[in-house]
Amino acid sequence: MVGTAFIILAATATLVTSQRNPSISYISEDTTADIGGTAELKCSVQFAGTYPVIWIKKAGSSGIGGNSKDVIISTKSILIARESRFALRHDPGSSTYTLQISDIQETDQATYECRCQINLQTSVSGTVRLSVRLPPVISDNSTRSVIASEKERVVLSCYATGFPPPEITWRRDNNALLPTGSSIYRGNVLIIHNIKKEDRGMYYCVATNGVSKGSKRNVAVEVEFPPVINVPRPKVHQALQYDMDLECLVEAYPAPRITWLKDDIVLNNNQHNKMSDFTTTDQTTDSTLRVLSVERKQYGSYTCRASNRLGIAEAQLQLLETYSPVCPPACNASAASRLVLSAGALAAALVAALAAALAARPAARR
Repeated sequence: MVGTAFIILAATATLVTSQRNPSISYISEDTTADIGGTAELKCSVQFAGTYPVIWIKKAGSSGIGGNSKDVIISTKSILIARESRFALRHDPGSSTYTLQISDIQETDQATYECRCQINLQTSVSGTVRLSVRLPPVISDNSTRSVIASEKERVVLSCYATGFPPPEITWRRDNNALLPTGSSIYRGNVLIIHNIKKEDRGMYYCVATNGVSKGSKRNVAVEVEFPPVINVPRPKVHQALQYDMDLECLVEAYPAPRITWLKDDIVLNNNQHNKMSDFTTTDQTTDSTLRVLSVERKQYGSYTCRASNRLGIAEAQLQLLETYSPVCPPACNASAASRLVLSAGALAAALVAALAAALAARPAARR
């Protein structure tokens, strides 16, 4: 009697066990991997029995263009996907199916589903998200360069893709202060209110997320402004017949047109005047008027005039007479040549005097 009862209980237990539905007892947590690395996705299914356990890469989940349909990677212990980087391991003891992905690529970023299909209408499943660390790449819709006029509002924007999401910081060349008052600014958008010519220069958008060295973009900011003239020596003195330089320093952007005037008459390069412009930076020009072998009529007031499409500026300089030559530029080659000529004339006079003295000596003896 006892034996019969044991057999019935055992049969009942077997029937109950055989009627249990499969369930996902374990699935890997969402994981993050590096490009070129390896990831293992584990899924344990209780009471799987003969039911198929399938790994699926979900449609449109990669975020990198995305696959348009679900992709079945494996069923039971059989790898279906023809991908050499994929491998499947099955541990019958724990009923664990491990999907291994090696040499991870950007396109492997996706949601993966472990599904046990019970019948056409019924299944149990779990999902795991595989994220791939991606270095920052600055987007094309970021600012590349800006040209603005003084007092305008300027917006510099910088966006980047990557995983984890990159942090954006702004800097200036040589860590100069930003218009915000600090040497670094964090955020996608840097706004410059009432921009000044001192705000021009190279700005750097830097995107970092801990993957590789990050990404950097140079953003050139040009500020247009009308000419501003500075005169180092408003009054200069020189003696007659010596050269003299008149100089003015011009700041402007775009580059200015510089002219020199004497008594409201525009001067040209000739035997009396020589003008030269030397660009020290793309917004600064050193303009020099050399008055050659000064004549009395060349003393007086001169005007340095600079203009661009934003405005005109003028500065006055005076060339005054003195009896002693001013060096420089009176000590240049022109003055030296005068000294050579004077020395030559003196030598010639001495030779002539000596010749005359020698010619007179025989006559005196007779």
